[in-house]
Amino acid sequence: MIRQIVHIDENKCNGCGLCVPNCAEGAIKIIDGKAKLISDNLCDGLGACLGHCPQDAITIIEREADAFDENAVHALHEESLKQSTHHHHGFGGCPGSRIRVFEDSKDDAAENTAISLKSQLRQWPVQLMLVPANAPYLNNADLLVTADCVPFAYANYHNDLLKGKKVVVGCPKLDNLNLYTEKLTQMIKNNNLSSITIAFMEVPCCFGMVMALENAIKASGKNIKLNKVKISIDGEKEHLS
Repeated sequence: MIRQIVHIDENKCNGCGLCVPNCAEGAIKIIDGKAKLISDNLCDGLGACLGHCPQDAITIIEREADAFDENAVHALHEESLKQSTHHHHGFGGCPGSRIRVFEDSKDDAAENTAISLKSQLRQWPVQLMLVPANAPYLNNADLLVTADCVPFAYANYHNDLLKGKKVVVGCPKLDNLNLYTEKLTQMIKNNNLSSITIAFMEVPCCFGMVMALENAIKASGKNIKLNKVKISIDGEKEHLS
């Protein structure tokens, strides 16, 4: 039958994963770094995922496709629930939501002795949407934009990344990226920032934070180099620029 259905342009898709949790039917998964429609009969063609693609890679087209099958959707959700319960992975194909457990080795446990560290936080609030764009402490500051999982994954966050900087934190998967971009644009416009660093997790959806900041710098009209630091789930740091 000819009907409306989601089409994903893989040339535009950057694998951020923001569309995955916004497809209630579970029809989209991240495969080999790209969002893919896993089965025609799981897509209702209503396009609830469209507004969550920052790359405009998702559109609704008309083509020959199997009819939408609600029973198949229910079966997929039941299978995902079984996998997440019994095998500790799943959650709609989004890598950032996959359950993982890390166990300390004997050597790690021996090294984790009690050490008292001083917080390097020098302002409040820190949540991006709560920090005023004209907060006085932002002027002439080194700004650290942090995906909110980073301080939990990277043990040396305070001394290595936060020290000497002002910080804003957020989650690109749970919040509105357009609002993030607007807020960051105003922060950059209103303040003579000395530098900007973004610390983000390796999971695909976290790249949305990088994209929001890159778009904000561009929209601000200022020429500021963006320093990118990627943190792996097991706490390793990688400088990308």
